[in-house]
Amino acid sequence: MPDTFRNHLNVFASALTLREQRGEMLASNIANAATPGFKARDVDFQSVLNGRLGHGPMTVSNARHFAHAGPGADQPGYRVPTNPSLDGNTVELAVEQMEFAENSLRYQTSLTLLNRRISGLTTAIKGE
Repeated sequence: MPDTFRNHLNVFASALTLREQRGEMLASNIANAATPGFKARDVDFQSVLNGRLGHGPMTVSNARHFAHAGPGADQPGYRVPTNPSLDGNTVELAVEQMEFAENSLRYQTSLTLLNRRISGLTTAIKGE
């Protein structure tokens, strides 16, 4: 039972941590919007989360096997701009602001879901 409980909450904890890291990366992109030569970075949230949770195309069937999420799945990539600037900066402020707002909303949603899950478990434990 404790492993199931831990695994159940691990999804939310991993999602919150990853959302926080992505938010910092997007904030850095916004802060460097006027820096010549700066390359905007981002991460594919779903593939990184799947890699951290052990889901994906390769699964481990034995405790002695190594879990592998694929080459560089945990590494951020560079965003390809729609309208590249002349100074080599790939930050598109409107795109970054939209991604930052969406990431913040999803962070709050994940936090709300985690709080509801914990309060539901607390209610079940108390027998109310």
